[in-house]
Amino acid sequence: MEAHTKCIFLVAFLVLVVISGLEKVDGAGECGRSSPETEAFKLAPCASAAQDEHAQVSDKCCLQVKQMGQRPSCLCAVMLSQTAKNSGVKPEVAVTIPKRCNLADRPVGYKCGAYTLP
Repeated sequence: MEAHTKCIFLVAFLVLVVISGLEKVDGAGECGRSSPETEAFKLAPCASAAQDEHAQVSDKCCLQVKQMGQRPSCLCAVMLSQTAKNSGVKPEVAVTIPKRCNLADRPVGYKCGAYTLP
């Protein structure tokens, strides 16, 4: 039953990402020409790590966070996006992922809404 629920949730998440991807941003925002909602899909490998501070962070997640961390405003916008919220992401946990990945060049101290990247 729980696996079935997770499958339905994942399908719903992917539908939201596809729908949000159809609404491209014309200007340059936090994530360039892509919206934070669309960019959130790239952090799908981080889903469990963004919900549980004790979950292991995958190498794939760390790679995506490292790339997105080059634009801290984009990383922040993605972590606080509606897509992330709908996926069960806890912002207070998500902001810890760059540190949990041991990224030396992470944006330490960057204010992300009510949260600060450690």
